[in-house]
Amino acid sequence: MNLKNKYYLLLLILLPVFTLCFLKAAVCSAGALDGKKIVMIIAHENYRDEELEVPLQMFKKAGVDVAIASTALTPATGMLGGTVTPDMLYSDITVSDYDAIVFVGGSGATVYWNDSAAQEIAKKAIEDRKILAAICFGPVTLANAGVLEGKKATVSSSEGGKLKAMGVYYTGAGVQVDGDIVTANGPQNAGGFAEAIINLL
Repeated sequence: MNLKNKYYLLLLILLPVFTLCFLKAAVCSAGALDGKKIVMIIAHENYRDEELEVPLQMFKKAGVDVAIASTALTPATGMLGGTVTPDMLYSDITVSDYDAIVFVGGSGATVYWNDSAAQEIAKKAIEDRKILAAICFGPVTLANAGVLEGKKATVSSSEGGKLKAMGVYYTGAGVQVDGDIVTANGPQNAGGFAEAIINLL
């Protein structure tokens, strides 16, 4: 058998193996997180559309059960004109029911910065060893809750000083992971933010 025929034979042997591995990876990535639950907390007005929609689609594709929480149950509006009807009030969240708590950003997210109920949710998530995540303006809520002290985190660049003032090691990264805490700096990194959460799950 010449060298060319040996290559063809090797290809015929390996092709089914590569195909099987590819199909297995596709199936696993599509529903790998069945049974996992995430609650995403959004502002009722002026949440950042991409920071909700991009992670939401990625979570659902991975098989995660996702609930959306806000300050009211009427349709919420995004900064870019999107709308979504929350499933629940954020004050009704039972942290132990979820694998991850995600604070979505946008200019409206400032409503949670000094909100005691939102801060208690963040504290409980850490206490229960849940994944705690926030993007854009969201990390300020976590910092004010005291759960980022001594941790590496990022936030919208305009708010970096607020994190530093609360004893946070502000990295300025697009996406920052420190243990079970994931932070991101804005909508341009919504996909990477979701991917980091999925990896931890």
